[in-house]
Amino acid sequence: MATENPFVKLFAIDFKDHVEVKKSGNTELKYVSWAYAWAEVKKLYPAASYEVKKFNGLPYVYDPITGFMVYTSVTIEGVSHEMWLPVLDGANKAMKATPYTYTTPKWDYNPQTRRREKIGMEERTVEAASMFDVNKAIMRCLVKNLAMFGLGLYVYAGEDLPEDAAPQPDAEPQRQPKPKSTSQKQEQPPMPCICARCNQPIKRVKLKDGSIMQAAEFAATHEGMCADCYKATRLNAA
Repeated sequence: MATENPFVKLFAIDFKDHVEVKKSGNTELKYVSWAYAWAEVKKLYPAASYEVKKFNGLPYVYDPITGFMVYTSVTIEGVSHEMWLPVLDGANKAMKATPYTYTTPKWDYNPQTRRREKIGMEERTVEAASMFDVNKAIMRCLVKNLAMFGLGLYVYAGEDLPEDAAPQPDAEPQRQPKPKSTSQKQEQPPMPCICARCNQPIKRVKLKDGSIMQAAEFAATHEGMCADCYKATRLNAA
C-alpha cells in the first residue's frame, strides 16, 4: 500500500482560524503562528525535524547594503527543503545593523474627492535590527519553510481556504458607476463666495441672455458683492 503524499495531507489542513493579519499601509499581510504550524506537522509526522542554518556560529547572514537574511531547513519523511527570509521591520523594510532613513509618498484623505491623495513625500526611519527581530524572522522563515511541504501554502498564494474547503462563490455583479449629480449644490464651488457687503453667500446669477454666471465669476466682476448688494450700491450712486 502506497504511503499518502505528505504534501497532499498538509495542504488539506484548513488554517482559516489561525491566520494572523497585520496591516502595513494599505496592504494586509497574512501570517500563520509558528507554534500552530509546527504542532500540526508533528501530529502527523512525529519524526519531522528542522534546522536553523548558522554561519560562523551566527544564525544569520549580514550584508551592510542589503541587510540580514536567515535560513532554515525542514525534513519530513526523508525529504528536506530549505527556506530563507530577510529580517524586516513593521513596514516590511529590510533592517540593518544601524538605523537608516528612506522617503516614501505621504497620503491624506481629501473630503472633497472622498479618496486618499498624495500630498508630498515624508522621511521614515528603519531602526537597527536586534536579536529579537532576528528571532522573529527565523520563526517566520520556519513557517514559510513548512509551506513548501504544503502546510498553509495557499496563504502565501493569497487564497483564504484550501482547495477542498473553498466554497464556490457566486459571480459578483459589476458595480455600476454612480451618476454624477447635476444639482445646484454640486455645481457650486466647495467653499461659497461671501459678499463683501452683506457677508452672505453669493448665488449664481441668470443673465438676460439666459446663460448662468457662477458665483465666483459674478463676485470677481462685481466688486466682490452679491447681485442684490451690487444693485443697491448702483442705485445709491445714482
